[in-house]
Amino acid sequence: MARIAHLSDIHFGANDPKIVDAATAWLEERQPDLVVISGDFTQRARVDQFRQAAAWLGRLHAAGLKTLVVPGNHDVPLYDVVRRFMAPLRRYRRYISHDLCPFYEDAEVAILGINTARSLTIKDGRINHDQMDMLRDRFASVSPDKTRILVTHHPLFAMPIGKGGELSEAVGRHEDAVRAVCQAGVHVALAGHFHRTYAEAAQKMVAHSGGALVIQAGTATSTRLRNAEPQSFNWLHVRRNNAMELQVIVWDGAGFRRASHVEYVHDSQGWTSRDVVEPPRVGEIPPRQVLRR
Repeated sequence: MARIAHLSDIHFGANDPKIVDAATAWLEERQPDLVVISGDFTQRARVDQFRQAAAWLGRLHAAGLKTLVVPGNHDVPLYDVVRRFMAPLRRYRRYISHDLCPFYEDAEVAILGINTARSLTIKDGRINHDQMDMLRDRFASVSPDKTRILVTHHPLFAMPIGKGGELSEAVGRHEDAVRAVCQAGVHVALAGHFHRTYAEAAQKMVAHSGGALVIQAGTATSTRLRNAEPQSFNWLHVRRNNAMELQVIVWDGAGFRRASHVEYVHDSQGWTSRDVVEPPRVGEIPPRQVLRR
C-alpha cells in the first residue's frame, strides 16, 4: 500500500503560518511515502514568497519526506510583465524545482507531474501536445499492476466550484488531454487550483473519459477560501490500481483532523464509493462527505 499526502495551493504570501506549522507537524508524524504538492506555492511569485516556500520544502525533506511538486498559475509573475513572458518560471526553477514534469515510481505506484501554468493566461491552464506525448510515453513502460497517477495544478475536467453548482473551466486542449489520459491508462488524476475538495469518477463527468478517478485538493494553508470551505489536504491509501481510500484532512481552527473517509473500488462498472464509518477519535470533528456529484 502506498500512502500519499496530496496538498495544493500553499500560497506563501497569503497563508497562515500557524496552519503551515500544523500541516508540517501532521506530515512529520505520519511519514507518508510521498508528499504531492500540486502547485501555487506562492501568492504573487515574489522572491521572498519563493524563499518561504523553499524553506518549507526544506523542512519536509529534513524530516525524511519525499516530495513531487508541480507549479501553479500563481507561481508565474502576474504584474512583472517582462518576467511573465520572458522567464515565467525562472524563480520556481531556482527555488522549488528545476523539473517541471517530475516522475516518481516505486514498487506500487508511478506518478507523473505535468506543468499546466502558462504566461498567456491569468488563471487558466493548458497541456501541450509534447506533454501529452510524454504522458503516454512515461506510462507505457510502467507495469500494469502499478497505479498510474497524474498530477496537475489545473484540473482536466470542468467541475462544480460554487454553492449554486456552477462549473469551472476545463484545462485548455481538454479533449486531447483526456484522450491522452485514457491512452496512458491513468488510474487517478490529482489537481488543485479551485480551493475546493472534490472526488468523482471521470466517466461520470465527461463522456469517453476513461477509467480515472478525479481527486481535487482544497487549499492546504491559504487564507483565501472559496465558499468558506476550510483549509484541507488529502490523505490517500492506494492499495491497488482498483482500490484506494481517501481521507480529507481539515483544519478545524486548532489542528488538522479527519473530516471524511471514503473507499473507492473500480470494477467493470467503473469507480464506486462507500463511506468508511469509524469511531471518532478524541478531539476529532464528525466526518462529512467529500464533495461528490
